[in-house]
Amino acid sequence: MDIQYKSSPNYSSREGHKIVAIVNHITAGSFEGAVSWLCNPESQASAHYVVSRKGEVVQLVRDEYKAWHAGQVNRPNWPLYVGNNPNLITLGIEHEGYRGAGLDGDLTEPQYQATLALHKTLIAKHNIIVDRDRIIGHYRIDSVNRPNCPGPKFPWDRLFKDLSPAPKPQGPFIDVPVDHWAVEFIQRVKLSEVMKGYSDGTFKPDQPVTRAELAAVLSRLDEN
Repeated sequence: MDIQYKSSPNYSSREGHKIVAIVNHITAGSFEGAVSWLCNPESQASAHYVVSRKGEVVQLVRDEYKAWHAGQVNRPNWPLYVGNNPNLITLGIEHEGYRGAGLDGDLTEPQYQATLALHKTLIAKHNIIVDRDRIIGHYRIDSVNRPNCPGPKFPWDRLFKDLSPAPKPQGPFIDVPVDHWAVEFIQRVKLSEVMKGYSDGTFKPDQPVTRAELAAVLSRLDEN
């Protein structure tokens, strides 16, 4: 990803805690204004990343440090909260949301594609589980003062759909190249009443058979 870096002084130690979740936010102003404010020591606030409506991404705090983005807890609805500072175990992503006075979370397409790529990068880098308790909005931590963060139109369903791994193909011998020398034999085995396909739905014809697999084949032959 093309991520620019602008250092914010507003960060501290994670105190040995592991990153387990991503918290999504919406800004209360323009991209430039948000970056400037989150880099101002007087704000006492920061985020790890800010994503503009044009799809620009800037990093303000390195992942290994605690950004100050979601520390105020008020009537949380987040099962991973155990009483400590949520910033210790999270990464914070701000999204430019300035549209007059609206903070609806209706991302532009470039902004959505940028945050999708950023989520994928962070999930892979930190082995974050993709579910609705680990990819969350700020409102899950502070339902009183941030009830609409990152906004009612934030594309949660689309994001989770795009973050979910593609389903694995089903059916026997899905991994056999069409030009493999054993295709004809494999097809006959596939249709055989004796074999009825390979037990795990794959064949891997160029790999050695294990003793357990051979025993399974012989037992099926013996049954017939």
